[in-house]
Amino acid sequence: DCIKVARRLEKYNIAWLEDVAPWQNTQHYVNISHATTIPIATGERKFTTFEYREVLEKQAATVLQPDVCHAGGISQVMKIAAMGENYYCSLAPHNPLGPLALAACLQIDTVIPNFTAQEHPTMEEGWDLGAVYLKKPFEIVDGYIEIPQGPGLGVEVDEDGIKENS
Repeated sequence: DCIKVARRLEKYNIAWLEDVAPWQNTQHYVNISHATTIPIATGERKFTTFEYREVLEKQAATVLQPDVCHAGGISQVMKIAAMGENYYCSLAPHNPLGPLALAACLQIDTVIPNFTAQEHPTMEEGWDLGAVYLKKPFEIVDGYIEIPQGPGLGVEVDEDGIKENS
């Protein structure tokens, strides 16, 4: 059914299809990827470079979605990005875990040549871009978030705000 749906969606020129099958079944991703012109995305539940290596070698996806908090941090996601670049894959890092994870992702997004988009929860999902947690919360302007320029991850934690809202 995934292949049938993908073929019907091709005319809409969508950016990608994400996690169209159980993530553990790489061969199913291969079959889908090779049967459609729509890019296939996966990876938010893959935690090691070895898991990504299988996806890349089998050409099972063209958009990789590592989660910086689960895939080993900034250095490991940088390795995944470099591996993906060798296979002409882009990165759309996964981030459901809040503003500090977003800060880490933004640092990666800024320096990798195969960055395509940054995933993060929306305001409708109750996520506030760090208003409670950061002294200077993130802002989305015209669909973009400015890269924080401070030391470390570029953000400063608002400890008083956290205490007040705990």
